[in-house]
Amino acid sequence: MERSYNKRQEAKPHIAEEWVGKIYTLICIGFLIITIFSMVYFVASKGLSTFIADGVNAFDLITGVKWNPDLEIPQFGALPFIFGSFSTSILAALIAAPLGFCAAVFIVELAPGFGRRFLQPVIELLAGIPSVVYGFVGLSVIVPLFRDLFPGQGIGIAAGALVLSVMILPTITTIATDALSELPAGLKEGSYALGATRWQTIYRVALPTTLPQQMTGIVLGIARAFGEALAVQMVIGNAPHIPHSLFESTSTLTSAITLSMGNTAMGSVQNNVLWSLALILMLMTFVFVFIIRWLEGRKKL
Repeated sequence: MERSYNKRQEAKPHIAEEWVGKIYTLICIGFLIITIFSMVYFVASKGLSTFIADGVNAFDLITGVKWNPDLEIPQFGALPFIFGSFSTSILAALIAAPLGFCAAVFIVELAPGFGRRFLQPVIELLAGIPSVVYGFVGLSVIVPLFRDLFPGQGIGIAAGALVLSVMILPTITTIATDALSELPAGLKEGSYALGATRWQTIYRVALPTTLPQQMTGIVLGIARAFGEALAVQMVIGNAPHIPHSLFESTSTLTSAITLSMGNTAMGSVQNNVLWSLALILMLMTFVFVFIIRWLEGRKKL
């Protein structure tokens, strides 16, 4: 009896610690849920007031090509901004994805010792550089280079996409490296046992097997590029029209919001329209999250 009583006495502090941990965890989870729903409600209420209170047609906003809020009858066409965001993000992913996959293959398959000690830390270091530095480098190096090589002023989709591709390269490379590192050794050994060469094993076994994870990295890169404001704003030109080439200036949703939000009065039609652009950005973020979840559910490992 005395021994069992002592055990109960020793268990009491651990029970208290467990309850404290549970309560603290529930508080943190509740705070996160409240914060997320509050942000969604705030942005949605502001963005939807454009159509409910101000009477702006949602279809005309999304498909309109003219943006001139200073006219007597303001024109709010967000299609140039939507086009600019998608074009720069997708083009940046098309540039960064092959580079990231090749870097991951080199790090994991070809030179794992050298790659993990030197190359991977250098690539991951790119993620810590502020976006204003990328934008300033693009404005100082890429824009003059494009101006000398191609027609135009050098600013435009091509310059913005190239800057964004360097920014999202660490994300794509890191996820691709982790995916290839987690590949079971038995798959590669089985491929070698059947007479396949190293390159045949890489592009017929390793890359197809980890394709869902690789696509997840691309989608994450596109999501980051889609929401980037300062770096792309410095090199894209910020002209509210749909360009006819990669070397003409255009604008993005984030650029339009950051450049105009400080010059509008809270509650005005133009201010509400900018919140509608923010709502479009938030909805696209949700779409990217759903795509990532879907890709994670298709893992072959």
